[in-house]
Amino acid sequence: MSARARLVAPVRRALHDGAARWPWFRRVVAIGARELERALHDDLYTEGYYGDDGRPPVQLEIGTSEYTRTTTHADEGAYLIWRFLPVQRTLDVGCAFGFFVEAQRELGLDARGVDVSQYALDRSALGARGHVQYGNLLHRLPFRRGEFDGISLFETLEHLPPGVVPRALREIRRVTRGYVIATIPSFGPNANGPGGWYDVKVRPERLDHYRSLGAGFEGPIPYDDLYRDETGQPVEGHLTIASFAWWTKQFEAAGFERDGDLERRMHPHLARFGLTKYWNLYVFRVPGVPPARAEQRSPQEIAEVERRLGFDRRVADPEDLARVEAALDS
Repeated sequence: MSARARLVAPVRRALHDGAARWPWFRRVVAIGARELERALHDDLYTEGYYGDDGRPPVQLEIGTSEYTRTTTHADEGAYLIWRFLPVQRTLDVGCAFGFFVEAQRELGLDARGVDVSQYALDRSALGARGHVQYGNLLHRLPFRRGEFDGISLFETLEHLPPGVVPRALREIRRVTRGYVIATIPSFGPNANGPGGWYDVKVRPERLDHYRSLGAGFEGPIPYDDLYRDETGQPVEGHLTIASFAWWTKQFEAAGFERDGDLERRMHPHLARFGLTKYWNLYVFRVPGVPPARAEQRSPQEIAEVERRLGFDRRVADPEDLARVEAALDS
């Protein structure tokens, strides 16, 4: 027996026996484990990441001069969920300050959120308070099996290293009984909309190499070739940059099927919001869940919400619209 095993075995037995004998001890251990996880977690997602430390905007990790409900496009994401997905109880994974949770709740959805950044959770948006909590995809989320109709993952999964993506997606599958909507920086062909690209995802000096690999290369991009910020770290904390095909296979292995029809219906709205060049869209559903063919909201409801959010005044970005039209016509 190794030295580590000799040390761990009696501690594990003591914890097991105590938890089995005394319910209060089980609760204390669970709380202690959760708080230790928070204390030891990578400190990337603190004030420096969100721009609260006074650094010049060019140094922000998130690629924007400020981190707000507007710059994170929370209203747009919430609108897509509200309009197109047949869901009521939702979970936003990687919720940060809870802007997406707040926006969904204002649209009448029973939204909750989880994040690994206690810093962000402690500063959550007013409308999200009481509805966001600590949760780590690489551990068991604090929810029952199939508790949610829909899960949102806006610019979240790329922050995980490739080796743990399957584990994270299995946990997503455990807590949902319906749909998943995700935006993930991707490259390569996309069957249901505009394809992805390598720029600002791969080191500039390696772009020609990856472009030469053709459409058959699925990734992920090796760590050493990831695009870097001025400190030499992967930009925005992105650790997994892969193709649409690779991500689709990961979700399918976790027990999802991709809903291309919904994606194709959403893409014209991404163009209208000017998000085609920023959001690489995926929609998945649990096998056996019927496809959402019809609009989930009435024309009157859609018109009222669009007026309230100012979407009725949006004009599609011509470049985005051309890319979407070309992709959907192909």
